[in-house]
Amino acid sequence: MSSRYASIAVTDSVRDAQTRYGSRSANARRDDVPTPEPEPLTEMEQAYIAARDGFYLGTVSETGWPYIQFRGGPRGFLRVLDEHTLGWADFRGNRQYISMGNATANDRAALFLMDYANQLRLKLFGRLEIIDAGDRPALAEELAVPGYRAKVERAVLVHVEAFNWNCHQHITPRYTLEELRQPRADSA
Repeated sequence: MSSRYASIAVTDSVRDAQTRYGSRSANARRDDVPTPEPEPLTEMEQAYIAARDGFYLGTVSETGWPYIQFRGGPRGFLRVLDEHTLGWADFRGNRQYISMGNATANDRAALFLMDYANQLRLKLFGRLEIIDAGDRPALAEELAVPGYRAKVERAVLVHVEAFNWNCHQHITPRYTLEELRQPRADSA
């Protein structure tokens, strides 16, 4: 876990839990590490993100309750705009706008990106910026999904604060139809 990610995720309550369950000494090495500026996404993270066809988005309501939503689309719909910024085109869905509403009161978000087939997961902390498509039509067009006929209503940007590759243990392998149809490299 990077020091930036730890500075966000590891609070006094987390340290108390680590002490109670016996992992505090293993985690204490991160306590006095200076917190750097937001971490840039390396080529490895950028390639991983570009290959995803979905992710889980977590926001927090004004009542303090977390809200998790799955966002899906064709591979690459979640775009890496630069080493600190992700974006996607937002279309009209069920019109509940819970994530969008939460983001107007608290722009903090967590993204959880899974690769079940390879048992990998990447967690990101970021700040959401919601932009009406009419306010920045060039951005909306840049984020549009080629061939998808729905109208882009918003551009959603994630200004990445920190990320962490998480332990692969206990990730149950699952495969998309596309992955099942691809020949495996180890079977050649």
